[in-house]
Amino acid sequence: MQFDDTSTTLSATLSRTIEGIQGETVTLRELMNAIGEQGLLLLCALATLPFLFPVSIPGVSTVFGAAIVLLAVAISLNRMPWLPEKILDRRMETAKLVPVMRKGVGIVSRIDKWVRPRALTLTSGRMTVFNGCVLVFAGLLLMAPFGLIPFSNTAPAVGILLLTIGMIQRDGVFVLLGYLGTVLTVVYFGVLLYAAFLAGGALLS
Repeated sequence: MQFDDTSTTLSATLSRTIEGIQGETVTLRELMNAIGEQGLLLLCALATLPFLFPVSIPGVSTVFGAAIVLLAVAISLNRMPWLPEKILDRRMETAKLVPVMRKGVGIVSRIDKWVRPRALTLTSGRMTVFNGCVLVFAGLLLMAPFGLIPFSNTAPAVGILLLTIGMIQRDGVFVLLGYLGTVLTVVYFGVLLYAAFLAGGALLS
């Protein structure tokens, strides 16, 4: 699967999509319709925005994390995604979701100036399959049941965002940063699990 370079910044495209969200609630299906034919990766990037801040919105990480996993599988297999009705039609409150997403666009806008096509071998050919597999793994990390722990959603979301920016804009450096973000997320979760193990041992003793 190939992705075209775009002269429009990612933040501008995301902002335009968010401004089109109306009503008290929104579903993933409606977000997909708003994005239209602009691509699966754009939806992955959009799904990371609520998690760029250590703010917990109940139910969102499950919906968006599962969507990222299934979209990434589709990218890896070079086919259109299949998403279950339960995920597509899960309603989320726009009053909580949209403001956080707008703040996320602000972060993306500061990144835009650093993005440009380079290290193209990391964004084309067989690397697209590998990148899709990394996205699947990062999406699973986003779904991990650590929602109440600070940065447990933010860490994988940053890795996903950097990777999708790199794939959309053909920037291999950002793809590498996405790998690094995902690895650091694994390290962070490993530390959390080890701390929980030690705490459990201390309680039992």
